[in-house]
Amino acid sequence: MRAPLAGVRNYGEAMPRPHRLQIPGGLYHLTSRGNRRQRIFLDDHDRHRFLDIAGSVARRRGWLCSSYCLMPNHYHLLVETPEADLSAGMQEINSRHAMWFNWRYELDGHLFQGRFKSVMVESETHLLELARYVVLNPVRAGLCENPARWIWSSYRPTLGVDSKPDLLTPNRILGHFGASPETARLRFATFVQDGKGTPPRQGPSASSRRDMAGVRPQLWIG
Repeated sequence: MRAPLAGVRNYGEAMPRPHRLQIPGGLYHLTSRGNRRQRIFLDDHDRHRFLDIAGSVARRRGWLCSSYCLMPNHYHLLVETPEADLSAGMQEINSRHAMWFNWRYELDGHLFQGRFKSVMVESETHLLELARYVVLNPVRAGLCENPARWIWSSYRPTLGVDSKPDLLTPNRILGHFGASPETARLRFATFVQDGKGTPPRQGPSASSRRDMAGVRPQLWIG
């Protein structure tokens, strides 16, 4: 009987998962979906509970969340991690929410679909495109006509319309749009609204690269 060739796997043998890139100071677009696309939030209480869980994990780990959106069967986060602890933090968020969800509705089994998806943010321009992409999710999904009508994203708290949950730290985004909170919020709203008529884009567009060329984020507290 022939010995198997070195480096060749037998049919049906599982391939090892690639290691997820985790670095101190990493900035990521994160997405986690319900198993078989099932809903992961059934009412507003579930959504409030998730924001509380994610906020407590972010606060304890020092994560900075620039943007978020809770959709019926998935969620998006834009997160900076001071330490290389992305997987540990996301596992904590998802497992705590799943335990709560299953307890509340007397269910068992997996709530989330496998591993969460993470994309490393490449630049500040990429970050702004992603921030717009995240809050326009419900508009493009046909859940509302305007991002301001969806209360379960960071859009309204970033504009100061609603109170800011503990999870959200919008200063990095707003710092690109002006030195004062009022100006920055107005320009950010215009930036998001301008994206409604364009195809979904998770990477930096040529126009946004031109618009943001030479722009440096302002530092302010608001």
